[in-house]
Amino acid sequence: MNVQHETDIAVVGAGAAGLFASIWAGRTGAGRLRVLALDGAKKLGAKILVAGGGRCNVTHHAVDEQQYAGSSRNAIKKVLRRFDVPETVAFFRELGVELKREDTGKLFPTTDDAHTVLNALLAAADRAAVTIRHPWRVARVRTDADSFLVEHEDNGTIVRAKRIILATGGMALPRSGSDGAGYDIARSLGHTITPRVFPALVPLTLPKDHWITALSGITLPATLEVRSATNKRLKFFTNSTLLTHFGLSGPSVLDISRYYAQTRHEDAGARLVLNWLPGETIESVDAALQKLGRSTPSRWLRDKGLPERLADAIVRSAAADPATPGHALLRDNRRNLAQMIAETPLPVTGDRGFTFAEVTAGGIPLGEIHLDTMESRVCPGLYLCGEICDVDGRIGGFNFQWAWASGYVAGVGSAAAIAGT
Repeated sequence: MNVQHETDIAVVGAGAAGLFASIWAGRTGAGRLRVLALDGAKKLGAKILVAGGGRCNVTHHAVDEQQYAGSSRNAIKKVLRRFDVPETVAFFRELGVELKREDTGKLFPTTDDAHTVLNALLAAADRAAVTIRHPWRVARVRTDADSFLVEHEDNGTIVRAKRIILATGGMALPRSGSDGAGYDIARSLGHTITPRVFPALVPLTLPKDHWITALSGITLPATLEVRSATNKRLKFFTNSTLLTHFGLSGPSVLDISRYYAQTRHEDAGARLVLNWLPGETIESVDAALQKLGRSTPSRWLRDKGLPERLADAIVRSAAADPATPGHALLRDNRRNLAQMIAETPLPVTGDRGFTFAEVTAGGIPLGEIHLDTMESRVCPGLYLCGEICDVDGRIGGFNFQWAWASGYVAGVGSAAAIAGT
């Protein structure tokens, strides 16, 4: 057995959650514990650097369990309250990273540069006496009496550790190193993975010849809503919406994507509709169209803030002529147009997959984890945090807050366990 390194805590994955867990394990150990973080990437922090358009949306000003899906919200709440937003802000301030709140509620570094966040985390890990090795890709983890053996993928080098923190991420943005390998490691140690693991916060695709795809580049506030086969309103989001050559993107689309995918899986008749005028209904739009007189529906839509190109396209999609005045619209044409404005049906063909997804839905159920420490219930000495868990949040810093909170609990829990032995 080629054991080349002995450590107290080995952290597999040095992304947001892994770095945070490493820092807090080191701090809790107060220099008495050896903490080793292993990551397969040549350059660390890829997801941190691309987040928020390269600015890194560190967290959101108001975070609660209602903004997450996956495991039970009560379980998610128990972890989030262990390291909340004020503590996150204070932590980064301590590192010299000031955060600013934008109108959306998102908190970014005042530098508007994600490197500020990554560099601060790496410096904090160094001060906490954390050793980081990369590229060091883990092939497998095995138990050996009261310790773990972590094996390198290529050369067979083995690290022996008293405790393991698994922070490998999910499958989103695989070029960053999140390719799902952590699930195999977790399974080998006795864990289960949810029946479905699928992209979340992901753009949606429409048929190539759909009229929306010809409007690529238009951005506007809109409401997207998931409806059941019985037309029950299940979930909706109102936010900036981007029309693209492949379909739809933007915050509202990313937020609704996982709920649409999950509902569609459970209910084949579920559908997605789009309201171009948030707050309006088919009835209110129909009433407004009846009062147009000589004015056109297209002009009315432009007065409501829609770009002319989009306004005309909406009218045409309802089989009406944009130049037709309101008083000349036949009742059926008018009703069809009202529905198209307030409830455009979206024949979604799929999504852009893990390559373009910001987070993974599914993973290790929180029911298999002791939430006060993030230690595995099925494999003592194993701790789990971050995206590998069955927790995914909305766009806007919520997934980073989960990484910080779960990483904190795992880091402190693993170090305290060793100190208590």
